[in-house]
Amino acid sequence: MLRDLPKYELFTILIVVGVLFIAIAKAIHPKRFNDFVYVLGNSKYLKIYAKEQKFFDKFDALIFINLILSAAIFTYICLQYDNNNLTPTIDSIFKLTFGIGVFILIKVLLERLIGSLFEIDKLIDQYLFQKISYKNLLGIFLIPINLLLIYTFKPTLTIILIIFIFLILINVLGLITTIKTNLSIIKQNLFYFILYLCALEIAPYIILYKVFIS
Repeated sequence: MLRDLPKYELFTILIVVGVLFIAIAKAIHPKRFNDFVYVLGNSKYLKIYAKEQKFFDKFDALIFINLILSAAIFTYICLQYDNNNLTPTIDSIFKLTFGIGVFILIKVLLERLIGSLFEIDKLIDQYLFQKISYKNLLGIFLIPINLLLIYTFKPTLTIILIIFIFLILINVLGLITTIKTNLSIIKQNLFYFILYLCALEIAPYIILYKVFIS
């Protein structure tokens, strides 16, 4: 039986907005979008478009908007999964969207800065492009996941953990792809790369976890 629909109107609007930005990205860059959706099983997208990346990439920016909207919805559902009233408020969703967006952008800027300090700019730029591509793909996966959690299934801890494992596996796959692609460069800068992973890939998420738990 479908769950009550009217109280989830805000979720519906945000999902439609996210899909709209994806549609705009596809309309502007149809070939790139077609390559992008197969990035999990084909490294063609990463090899071709990593060379063309800019500091501000219009295609990535459009897909990124969907990512932060979808991530905000999913985060809200996770935080409220044991609450019978999942009705979102504009204030709570805005704070989550703003927080997630700022967190990701600051993290990317710090990663670029550290890449420059360690003189591994080329490695970090390629790594960031691949990581952002996989995260943007996660944003697309989150659209049907959010729809199911909102309108069909009652979110439970088990369901949320399964989804988390799925999302983590995609991120790990992205990291493995990066390591395989840049193995020779990583070997030359192994200490700095490990230091980078610990400082900006592991520590921030541990801090976030503690914040949410508290």
